[in-house]
Amino acid sequence: MSFLSTGAQLPGDPIDNTTLERLCGPLPEDVLTGIGVRHRHWIIDPETGEHHSSTTGMATAAARLALERAGLEPGDIDLLVMSTASPDHALPAAGTFVQERLGLDRCAVVEVRAGCVGAVQALDYARRMLADGTYRTALVVGAESISPLLAPVYLGRDPFRVRMRDRLTVYTFGDGAGAVVLRAGEEGSAAEDPLGHTFATQCLGGGRRPGMQVVGGGTDAPLAEQRRRDRLMEIRLDVPGTAEFGPQVFATGLRDVLRRSGLSVDDVDACVLPEGNAEYFSREFESAGIGAADHSALQKIIVENLADVGATGSAAVPLALDAGIAAGRVRPGHKVLLLAIEASRYLYAGLTLTWQGPGHV
Repeated sequence: MSFLSTGAQLPGDPIDNTTLERLCGPLPEDVLTGIGVRHRHWIIDPETGEHHSSTTGMATAAARLALERAGLEPGDIDLLVMSTASPDHALPAAGTFVQERLGLDRCAVVEVRAGCVGAVQALDYARRMLADGTYRTALVVGAESISPLLAPVYLGRDPFRVRMRDRLTVYTFGDGAGAVVLRAGEEGSAAEDPLGHTFATQCLGGGRRPGMQVVGGGTDAPLAEQRRRDRLMEIRLDVPGTAEFGPQVFATGLRDVLRRSGLSVDDVDACVLPEGNAEYFSREFESAGIGAADHSALQKIIVENLADVGATGSAAVPLALDAGIAAGRVRPGHKVLLLAIEASRYLYAGLTLTWQGPGHV
């Protein structure tokens, strides 16, 4: 089974921190440095909140690019697995709209409702379906539209009256979509992955307050009660909690994947970890149990693009993988570890693979 290609879609022009400072007020310099985001892309116009794209629109664009790079047509796909926490509609599943936009009357569609860990979980599901012969060619897409929840924080308000915790949310998140194409190989052929695959996922937050929660638009309360809230939907972050416990989740996930795979950090050519170099994250590695030698080795192999795209939920890992391939950080034959950390309930998902697709042309 081969990982053939990736595709990415970032909506609109990049939005810099100067623009956000004008719209919702400044962040302290140390906080801005800590989150590490310089630009992000939104499906909305930051000045007006008007939408110019959608989750499924971005997902379809990323999918088409991945298929083009793989030399395939949409009709070659018989399994589509999508992850998102921000679908266009509660139902039907967002993946079915991507199927429709790709012109497929029939296709197996599975959807994972998750944030950052979702794309890795979706990749593992797809590769298992290919490995057992159920399907031949799979398209995996992670897409997220977070900006529609951010605009109500500042639109029509004095920027200096926006709460600091709300500003932090606005500065942190971006929208985007990433896609990966996988194809089953003939048994014993050169297309089989010599590394094999190891997958690990776990939720460590069963007894903890959520690190991130999207409140509203669900069934937690009567709709009439929800309408009386200040905002119909909003993102709530436990900033101290994520800063303290997030690195512990990373360390646990890394150790789990390495133990299951029999690999060491030195055996890995690229660790795709979208937030791995954020200061608030990496400065806690040692206290989380990552030794000095492994920490030093990780700094050389971490592949991430947080500064350019922000925190993008389900899109984070495929976007970082795509950027790593474009930059030559992930090359054919590389042993790659995909590791996603999600603050919502402190989840991790990791997958090892050998990258076999070509670089971007």
